[in-house]
Amino acid sequence: MQKFSYVIKDEVGIHARPAGLLVKEAKKYESKIQIVKDAKSVEASKLMALMGLGVKCGDTVEVVVEGSDEDAAFEGIQTFFENNL
Repeated sequence: MQKFSYVIKDEVGIHARPAGLLVKEAKKYESKIQIVKDAKSVEASKLMALMGLGVKCGDTVEVVVEGSDEDAAFEGIQTFFENNL
C-alpha cells in the first residue's frame, strides 16, 4: 500500500470535469485507489461518490493505492493530481 496527501489547488475543487478525468485515470489501473477526506473514503473510480466528498480548493485529501500494479498506479495518480488538481 502506498499513499500521499495532496492539497487541492484547483479554484473550484474536485468538480465534474476533473472528477470525470480522475475516474478515467483511476480505471486505467487494477489497483484500488481510495480518496480520503475527513475520515470519509471513496473509490476514485466512482464518479458520484467522488463528487459527494465535496472537495474544495485548499482541502487536503489522502490518496491510498493498493493492488497488483500499485507502483504504476501511484505514480500515475500522483502525476494526475499535480497536473490537474
